[in-house]
Amino acid sequence: MSDNCTETCSTCGVDCEERREPKSLLAEPHELSRVKKVIGVVSGKGGVGKSLVTSLLAVTMHRRGYNTAILDADITGPSIPKVFGITSKAIGNAMGLLPVKSMAGIDIMSVNLLIDNDSDPVLWRGPILAGAVKQFWTDVIWDDVDYLFIDMPPGTGDVPLTVFQSIPVDGIIIVTSPQELVGMIVSKAVKMAQLMKVPVIGLAENMAYFKCPDCDQEHNIFGASHVSEIAAQYGLEVLARLPVDPQLAELCDRGRIEQFKGDWLNGIADVLAQEIANDVSNEVGNNGGNKMKIAVASEHDMVTGHFGHCINFNIYEAEGQKITKSESIPNPGHRPGFLPNYLHDLGVQVIISGGMGGGAVDIFNEKGIEVILGAQGPAREAVQQYLLGRLASTGSICHDHQHHEGCEHGSMPGCGSL
Repeated sequence: MSDNCTETCSTCGVDCEERREPKSLLAEPHELSRVKKVIGVVSGKGGVGKSLVTSLLAVTMHRRGYNTAILDADITGPSIPKVFGITSKAIGNAMGLLPVKSMAGIDIMSVNLLIDNDSDPVLWRGPILAGAVKQFWTDVIWDDVDYLFIDMPPGTGDVPLTVFQSIPVDGIIIVTSPQELVGMIVSKAVKMAQLMKVPVIGLAENMAYFKCPDCDQEHNIFGASHVSEIAAQYGLEVLARLPVDPQLAELCDRGRIEQFKGDWLNGIADVLAQEIANDVSNEVGNNGGNKMKIAVASEHDMVTGHFGHCINFNIYEAEGQKITKSESIPNPGHRPGFLPNYLHDLGVQVIISGGMGGGAVDIFNEKGIEVILGAQGPAREAVQQYLLGRLASTGSICHDHQHHEGCEHGSMPGCGSL
């Protein structure tokens, strides 16, 4: 111990024997990597569907417009490349190792993308396995990734420990099943997260039920679920319940998981999207984030193809790039020149639509209202993407019309007559 020691180890860089606070073991990512959020998908035991949940989460967030990636940390049982139908191998250059992109553009790194034969076993001891996972973080170039999902191996061994110590994990999703083992499964994962000071985002229950295609009833083929009881015990939230679905199994076998249909992961996706929105909000919060009112021409909760023929307007209020309030109002009527004035009087500053007549665009511009065209999908997601700076107008304007908001020809994308 130095004579000048202040006994404040947290602010001291000297590596002495008397040091009472351990140094951080976090590894620096590749210098060219850009990763906003790292989410671990874990479980206290194997066979509950971590890889499936990881894959579905990456696809779900990608569909919402985020750049997603998967780090397959299950070195001895890698399955991510298979479910995405990836057969090519990862390549590197002088700068580092490059992940392989899925058909939809999701970045993926797995040991199966590095070995010659996918069916060859990986006969490595624990420290080597952990070192390989760490290299997936330090040596791989994760370029402009919003969410990096880590598919963790089961249990609490070397690899999970290395991930939590070496990679700045922002939170974990715990995957479980409806069996009575759920208490043990969740307890192990939660206690490890607590020891490693990693937040638990919530629970995802896989194989929760089977929905009969004949009677349309849900059946608990693995017994009654206990996940809600365990979640309450640890103060957690059940964010997703996935069914036993033969179509999902077939998509995994065919390597077509990106074609799945279902909204089971929307609860988790909403939480994750809000985290990035909060980060952006905090960045501008000290500058007094601007308040904004945004109107989305909609068919109920979906962006409509043409502004003037929408069923309703979803109105969102935002502050600091975070949605603070929303309401839906019916379209008050399709009359030339009326809607731009109507929305202006409501205080709308941005209008989002699939398409719009050029006359209406001119009127909005004259009133200082920004027009975003070419949008599609859920209205709320379109607004969130706009707030994050990821939604730009594609210029789906129809000039061949007779009214400010009307388009009788449907000759431009998004301008079809409704």
